[in-house]
Parts: sequence; C-alpha cells; structure tokens
Amino acid sequence: MTRREWMALAYGWTSSAAVLVGQHGGRRMPSPAADLPIVGDADITLRIGAVNLEIGPRRVVRTLAYNGAVPGPLLRARRGRPLTVDVWNDSPEHDIVHWHGLHIPPEVDGVYEEGTPGVPPNGGRRRYVFTPEPAGTRWYHSHNPAGRDLKKSTYSGQFGMLVVDDGADPGAYDQEVPLLLHEWEPFFRRNGPLDVEFKAFSINGKMLGAAEPIRVRAGQRVLFRIVNASATLAHELALPGHQFRVVALDGNPAPTPLAVPIVALAPGERVDAIVEMNRPGVWVCGGLKPAERAAGLGIVVEYAGATGPPQWIRRRAPGTTPSSARPARRGPSPMGTSRWRFAPPAMGTTGQSTASGTRRPIRSWCGRAVATAGGSTTRAPTPIRCTCTGTPSSWWRSRAGPRQACGRTWWSCLRGSRWRSR
Repeated sequence: MTRREWMALAYGWTSSAAVLVGQHGGRRMPSPAADLPIVGDADITLRIGAVNLEIGPRRVVRTLAYNGAVPGPLLRARRGRPLTVDVWNDSPEHDIVHWHGLHIPPEVDGVYEEGTPGVPPNGGRRRYVFTPEPAGTRWYHSHNPAGRDLKKSTYSGQFGMLVVDDGADPGAYDQEVPLLLHEWEPFFRRNGPLDVEFKAFSINGKMLGAAEPIRVRAGQRVLFRIVNASATLAHELALPGHQFRVVALDGNPAPTPLAVPIVALAPGERVDAIVEMNRPGVWVCGGLKPAERAAGLGIVVEYAGATGPPQWIRRRAPGTTPSSARPARRGPSPMGTSRWRFAPPAMGTTGQSTASGTRRPIRSWCGRAVATAGGSTTRAPTPIRCTCTGTPSSWWRSRAGPRQACGRTWWSCLRGSRWRSR
C-alpha cells in the first residue's frame, strides 16, 4: 500500500467516524477491537484519575494523573516481547494513551485519527496489546484534544516515561536518573498573539527545592534520561560545572556522542546524556532562564558529604572575569523561605549603601538588576529594564497599579526579594 492510499483510507475513516459521532449524540462508537474478550492479567495497569498534586510548599494543583502520581510510573519493557496494558479511566470523559516513539500498529498507538479506540469514562477499561519497538527512551501521555481546555491532555499530569531495553546497552554508567520537565497553572496570554503561558514549572512533578535531591558520589557516571513533557514550551537545561555527553536523541543512539554544557529540548523531545560527577558540591540542575528557575524549573544535585545551599553559576559575558557561584533559591516561591541573602532597602531607591558608600544595584526575584532612574511605586519614573524578562520596556497601568512588562506589580515583584549584588 502506498502512502497516498494509506492517507486516503485514514481520511475516509476519520470522515466516517465523524458522521457516526454526530448521529449518536457525540458519543464515540466502539471499534471492533474494543469488543474483544479480555482474558488473563495485564503486564501493566494504568488508571486515569484526578489528584491534588503538591508541586511545592503550599502549592497544590488539581490535575489528572496516572496511578495517582505525577509523573506516572516508570515503565520498562523488553524489545520484541509482547506487552499487555490495561488502562482504566475514572474521569468523566473519554481518554486515550499515546505511546510516544514506538513503532506499533495504529490500533494501539493511541491516536484517535489513526483508529485507536479510546478508554470509556466513569470506570471504563481498554486493553492494548503490542510489541514495543524500537529500544530506547520513550514516553506515554494523554492524546486527548485539549482545544481551549487547559486542564486536559498534555497540560495535565498525564505523562510518564517508558524505557524499552534490548540487552545491548553496555551499561557504562553507575546510576540512572529520569528527568521529566513540565509546566503548571496554564493561562491564555491577555496581550499580543494568543498563546499559553504558565505560572509554575517542575521536574519530576516538583518545583525546585521541593523534591528530594539527586544524590551522587564523586567519580560516578550518571545517565540522565530527560523528557520535555511540555505542551508548548522548549527548554534549555544545564548543570553548572558539568558536561552532558549526549548518547541518544529521541531514544535513538547518537552516531557520534558529543559533550555539551547545555541540552535543548522541544516539546516531546528526549535526550539521554551521561554526566561525569567531577565537581563536588551542591548544585542546581535547572533551566537557563532565571524566571523559569524561580518558578520551579530545577532540581538539586547533591554530592555525598557536601553541605550548604545549592549553587548556580552565572554565565559570564565574553571578556569578563569568571563570576563566583552564588547561592540558589531552595524554595519554589520568590516570596517564600529561601537561601538568598536579603537586603531590603527603602522604597524609591536604586541601590543599597555599603560601608564604603558605594551603591550596589537592587536585584529582583529573577536576579536581574532594576535599571530605573529612581522614583516611587505610585508612578512610573522612566522606561526601565524589565526585571523578569531583561527587555527594555515601559510600565503600564491597570486597576492594580503600575506594572512591569512581565505583568507583576512593582511591589509584588520586589517586596521581600531584594538582595545585594555580589
């Protein structure tokens, strides 16, 4: 069958399905595969249901998840060995599980338009049987169309990692760590083009400082399996002072492994990278953007015997001297408990006086200097550099008072989160 013939059949099936849905009041019609008898136990059972997920201290989101956890359980399968998966759906709507990166028939791939039957709501069950191919880091997630509902599909906690083993992995590492990146509390942007933004970020379902650290020992080689489980955003990830030796992309072996300081992942992409632990200390493995780290995109890496607050080394501009590591915030909220050294000055000043009489610039929660010419909080002084985006911008007014380009009010952005520049 040619690709053109296959597409014609696919579009024909989709059109027929749409007619049937319309004739039956919007209810999805069961496929012949859905009526097959279920015999025996499944190798894997997933249950879709609502959970209250604590992503950080006093930060709880209501979301859908697999088996009551985010991310879902880490699944392992053997390449070429048939796998039986039972999916139960305790939510009030039909759902479907997509097996991302596997070469399996459309009846079980987990995409409605390819012919995969969904999982009925309110306690319904669907059994899928397939042979996982190829080997590597894969993942599974909901493939429900979200539309304008930002609580469904990949906006929810319905995602997890699937590792397919083939016995050919040389195992040239001492520890294996999965990292799944995600965002929370989505909302539509009010100004500019219609887009989705997020208020919180997480790695493995926890904001920076809220999860147990990754504990390593000096001299270890750690394999990080990284999945960007985002609905819309690309991310750049770094572990200061360390190099990622990329050995696989999207689960497939890299022809020439390459060591890089930063890994970049588009939504849905995967990177397998080995890191040699040769810089003892307590570090932040997190996103490059300060605002995203402040909103939770990071996880602490702690060497055995190391103590103190986690560190993040700022990248230096060409031609400048290296900057020393500075403490990184442990708490996910810029207004909460942290390890920053605070020095709140009087409102309306542009710096904090030191013993020598020199003024040091005040920095906001995102770590950027407030480049204003003075003034008060009640009116905009001059065009400023936005402390959250780093882009020159003028203030604008709303009922809540003057705001910066990031949408935060001057007071809410700066109160309790100023610290002396080092």
